[in-house]
Amino acid sequence: MDAGPGVLDEAIAERAKFYVGGSWVPPGGQEVISVANPYTEATVGNVPAGSSEDVERAVAAARAAFSDWSSTPALERSKLIARLGEALGARMSQMSELISTEMGMPINLSNMIQVGLPIVTFDSIARILQEMPFEEMVGNSIVVKEPVGVLGAITPWNYPLHQIVAKVAPAMAAGCTVVLKPSEVAPLNAFLLADLMEEVGVPDGVFNLVSGTGSIVGEAIAGNPGIDMVSFTGSTRAGRRVAELASRSVKRVALELGGKSACIILDDADLARAVAVGMSMCFLNSGQTCIALTRMLVPRSRLSEVEEIAAQEVADYTLGDPFSGSTRLGPLVSSAQRERVRSYIVKGMDEGAKLVAGGPESPAGLDTGHFVKPTVFSEVSGEMTIAREEIFGPVLSIIAFDDDDDAVAQANDSSYGLSGAVWSADRDRAERVARQLRTGQVDINGGSFNPQAPFGGYKQSGYGRELGRYGIEEFLQTKALQF
Repeated sequence: MDAGPGVLDEAIAERAKFYVGGSWVPPGGQEVISVANPYTEATVGNVPAGSSEDVERAVAAARAAFSDWSSTPALERSKLIARLGEALGARMSQMSELISTEMGMPINLSNMIQVGLPIVTFDSIARILQEMPFEEMVGNSIVVKEPVGVLGAITPWNYPLHQIVAKVAPAMAAGCTVVLKPSEVAPLNAFLLADLMEEVGVPDGVFNLVSGTGSIVGEAIAGNPGIDMVSFTGSTRAGRRVAELASRSVKRVALELGGKSACIILDDADLARAVAVGMSMCFLNSGQTCIALTRMLVPRSRLSEVEEIAAQEVADYTLGDPFSGSTRLGPLVSSAQRERVRSYIVKGMDEGAKLVAGGPESPAGLDTGHFVKPTVFSEVSGEMTIAREEIFGPVLSIIAFDDDDDAVAQANDSSYGLSGAVWSADRDRAERVARQLRTGQVDINGGSFNPQAPFGGYKQSGYGRELGRYGIEEFLQTKALQF
């Protein structure tokens, strides 16, 4: 059990072994990775630092398990995946507190998002799998969908469990076996998930866990010829490296990378509501969200109104202890991330953006913790650094446009294309604008996240899709049998 908010039980926090082939096995080396609480800045746990030899063992176990697992009837795989969701639900409080301790999200949001979404994903994948056709007749051919093989999954720290489950659940549903490398920044939740895999009886070798750094374990996974596909979520820079290594064995690659998403508020929108919701989607998880709506595009004639609303809204974003019910923004995940975000704020000021709220200074009264003030810039032009680069912190850029065509052009003027939003009193108008955005998903008038809809990006936001039926299909190969 958890020892209390921000303090972890030793059995959860001190991990000395990897989960490989259905057993907890010692690593080949002695190095460990310490896990820090970004609010207290104290070390809260340790995990082994894996090597390429550890990856080889995990790949061998996954390959040995593939034949039996891939031939297991879909209904049986579905039942097991559903049991994983139930087991996670039974440990929801423990997992939520663990993730808030590891990466700083306020506990009420951790319950709903960091753990709630993975539970929904397990359940939805289990149900979808029962209804999926894996073959069809096309003329004189039987077209068969088969699992791609062994999946190497490399996942990030910002939504650690959600991004793991978004890969592992559909891959297992498709009949693949998995080698997982969680982020070394927030890895403890992955070890607790491995406990659940063991608890519900996932067959030996279907799920394997090796923790470590991206430069060692991540690269070993991406380049290992025994892995048939790699699915990576993280920065665009790291995604390029994964694709480069994977190309040497011509394995399939799915990449979910950075974003610089635009929230377009048209001139007939409910301005107060659109700005408030748009800001919440920028500052969620302290801005450490790949689909964060970090560019707010507003009519030039209403720019001053938007600035006033934004300044009022920022005051409600209380910084503090992730385990306090009054906290809306927790710390950033690390001191390096904090300094990176602050440097972008300084750059925005240096390049001439108007500072509406926030700034690079440390928040008053918070002497420990990796905090950054929620910051709003206005009069931002498209060539400014803060309008073009992914900051991954609570920083909003307000950009003026002249008409609908100008709004679309500015929204699409980005190397990224992961998400977006459009607000208008006229739904048809909003949809027309949304259809013109070169991005993987668009929220219209506050449309909520749909865990069964495809998730993924255009351009340098990556390729491939996760979640729902589309997520399962990502891990399938197509074969034609002619008669």
